[in-house]
Amino acid sequence: MQFDLKTLRGDIFGGIASAVVALPLALAFGVASGLGPVAGLYGAIVVGFLAVVLGGTPTQISGPTGPTAIATAVIVTHHADNLAEVATIVILSGLLQIAFGLLRFGRFVTYTPYSVVSGFMSGIGVIIILLQTLPLLGASATGGPLDAVRAWPAALANINLDALLIAAVALGVGIFWPRRLDNILPSPLAALLLGTVVAELWFSAAPVIGEVPTGFPEPQWPVLSGGFLFKMLEPALILALVNSIDSLLTSLVADSMTRTQHNSDRELFGQGVGNVAAGLLGVMPGAGATMRTVLNVRVGGRTALSGALHAVLLLAFIFGLGPLVERVPEACLAGILMKVGWDIIDWRFLLRIRHATTENVVIMLLTLVLTVFVDLIMAVGVGLIVAGFVSARRLEPEELKKVVSVPLLDAVVSPEAEKSYDARVGLVALPGHFSVASARELARSVGADIKDHEAVIFDFSDVTYIDDSAALVIEDLAEVSQTEAKGCVVAGLSGSAEEALRMFGIHDRIPPEHFVPDLETAKKLAWELVNR
Repeated sequence: MQFDLKTLRGDIFGGIASAVVALPLALAFGVASGLGPVAGLYGAIVVGFLAVVLGGTPTQISGPTGPTAIATAVIVTHHADNLAEVATIVILSGLLQIAFGLLRFGRFVTYTPYSVVSGFMSGIGVIIILLQTLPLLGASATGGPLDAVRAWPAALANINLDALLIAAVALGVGIFWPRRLDNILPSPLAALLLGTVVAELWFSAAPVIGEVPTGFPEPQWPVLSGGFLFKMLEPALILALVNSIDSLLTSLVADSMTRTQHNSDRELFGQGVGNVAAGLLGVMPGAGATMRTVLNVRVGGRTALSGALHAVLLLAFIFGLGPLVERVPEACLAGILMKVGWDIIDWRFLLRIRHATTENVVIMLLTLVLTVFVDLIMAVGVGLIVAGFVSARRLEPEELKKVVSVPLLDAVVSPEAEKSYDARVGLVALPGHFSVASARELARSVGADIKDHEAVIFDFSDVTYIDDSAALVIEDLAEVSQTEAKGCVVAGLSGSAEEALRMFGIHDRIPPEHFVPDLETAKKLAWELVNR
């Protein structure tokens, strides 16, 4: 992209706007993660700078996000007494992201079905809202969403009206702030300022963030004991996958707005380096932040300069705003996060749910429920598995539609045939592509036909792709025709289809001379076989 004065001006404005919006959100996500507001700010600085400089999406603004905050909060809950263990998990998650990038896994995220992404993001939104109900009532956030629900009776019995009113102000500003003022004063920052002012003037009994450490965070050395490294692999993988999915989905949004193409693998590498650095500093990990990225692009950001400037400005904020941050009410951050959680929920899908197919609705709701009540990685994993089954069921009739399994009259096989009405040779033509979706039905329908002939021709001339499941079935069919009849002939086998079948040993079961280049040659050979 050509860099000129217009681009520079857009990057500066984009960096400033992104930093202004990131400030209250980083504070809020830091508190929600259990690591504290400053950890959230430093996470936005470290990940925001390194991810954009080393990553593959120039317009992306990275830092703490809703999914990251929830995944981190789960880790902090289980390792609350040892920050070094939390830091080690964050470091490993970053290393896994780097490995994803180096192994070129980035492109696979784009294959995640929309119903799974929708359920996952909506589940994250519901979790954020449930967790913030306690600070909204003046109580301390604790555990996961179910723990928050169990704590409601006690929180309602000891409700702090000052906190509730501050949260209502912050939430109201987030909902009703005029869109035309967003470019001047973004709604999250307006909610932070007004909520804090209201608390200072009238509702001072609400709990506040409290003492904020100053200066740079202290480095955290990873815990390298073998037993712990094994135990931390699962939470690190969850965090790595959550951050990777979040980042690459945001990259797709940036692509659609800028008409460009991001580099998924490089993006994972940059995000991974940023999260390794965040772990070494003991601050909050991060990912691509959709709302901040969209704002950056809308204001004019087009290169990595905007993201780098956003991080530098946040660093300046942290040294100048420490005393002010201490007075921010927790309920104010809860109100801001309530609006964030509401926006993360995929209302576009939910409002059109009656028009969606039953399968997609089931996948979406299943992923949502598992995200909220069980586990983030299990939710995505189960969602992908169920979506795979649904996709296979839909593909089965399409893959089998062009399959030909017919008897060949003797006259068709050989003009010299004396009894042209006999059908001693069968033809199985497999055009198109075949996968696990059609493997079972292929075995059932074709397998019955094979036994009716003395020889069978398998024509692969028009095959484009065969996966391992279909290849195994075809290999079994060929072996049946080779053993129960006088033999089989394979025509036109080449390319990826040949590689797939060779892997299962089809060349070991069928004589080499039975592999021929075309159907006409196969007919002549089949006629010779049945007349021996």
